Amino acid sequence: MNKLVDYDFKLPHELIAQMPEVHRPDARLMVVDRKAGTISHHHVRDIVQFFRPEDCLVLNNTKVIPARLIGRRTQTGGNWEGLFLVADEHGLWKIMSKTRGKLTPGERVALQTPEGKVGISLEMLAKQEDKSWLVKPLIDGDKSSPEDTLKLLDRVGWVPIPPYIRNGRMVPSDREHYQTVYATKPGAVAAPTAGLHFSPELLTQIQNFGIDLVPVTLHVGAGTFRPIEAKNIDEHVMHFEWCEITEKVVARINRRKQQGGRVIAIGTTSVRTLESATNEQGVLQPFSGETNLFIKPGYAFKTVDAMMTNFHLPLSTLLILVRTFGGDELLRRAYDEAVVEEYRFYSYGDAMLIL
Repeated sequence: MNKLVDYDFKLPHELIAQMPEVHRPDARLMVVDRKAGTISHHHVRDIVQFFRPEDCLVLNNTKVIPARLIGRRTQTGGNWEGLFLVADEHGLWKIMSKTRGKLTPGERVALQTPEGKVGISLEMLAKQEDKSWLVKPLIDGDKSSPEDTLKLLDRVGWVPIPPYIRNGRMVPSDREHYQTVYATKPGAVAAPTAGLHFSPELLTQIQNFGIDLVPVTLHVGAGTFRPIEAKNIDEHVMHFEWCEITEKVVARINRRKQQGGRVIAIGTTSVRTLESATNEQGVLQPFSGETNLFIKPGYAFKTVDAMMTNFHLPLSTLLILVRTFGGDELLRRAYDEAVVEEYRFYSYGDAMLIL
């Protein structure tokens, strides 16, 4: 199962969710039982019935930053779009850039805020080998300071809605909806979407049932939207993303495992964080750094016992991960049934719980 074409499927366009449910836990929940080989249909609000008091839920607490940038080239007046990736210690930004024509070093882009205001611009410094640009943010013509990055993005940035949602056009409610209620650590350019289904009330209900909610962090990067170009998935190299799991969290997870509880990962990002922090002997350890773990057929899961995830794009690394975890034949059937039952797909769509 190494051919990329094996991970393709036909999805009616109308099943791609354009807006989230008004009440987060009202999303539908497909429950896939690997041991029994069964598929059943529920809602996220009913998820507690599938948990045990001794379980732990692992939540990715990354926070989506307003990383999408929109502006005009001061030299030509042409439209310009960009995506903030990272800032260095000198306050310079690394961004992806899209515009008609060719940008040149020294050229400036006047940024437009969601409110239509200007006053902040970017000076294009140099194009990098990975086709990104190194730029200098300027406030009224002066260089900004390194500690201003998040403040600047809050002023000029737009929520980086994926292109399959309203062709990437943001609406004001996305600032709230495209963020988990437990997001605390800014750094992601895309949401860990399985977590979007949880409300504070549902999380309280889960905790009152006895389950431990433990945080990890993986800052979802721009590479999450990058398509696989190799025909054989073994030739694909994953992008690096920063993740962290602390010593205290490791202790809490191990305590639950010793009590017979399951490690239930909320989202593929939590799965990749946990598995990246587990050594070859199957021991979960504290970890802080970059991972490019690509979970594909043949991978042996060492820590994760169950997972919740959304329905993913065809030909994506996320779909490959989910089918590797859930079993290829069963997950193929689950996706076929999701289409027939008209589940909502992708970021604002419904969810699947694989037990």
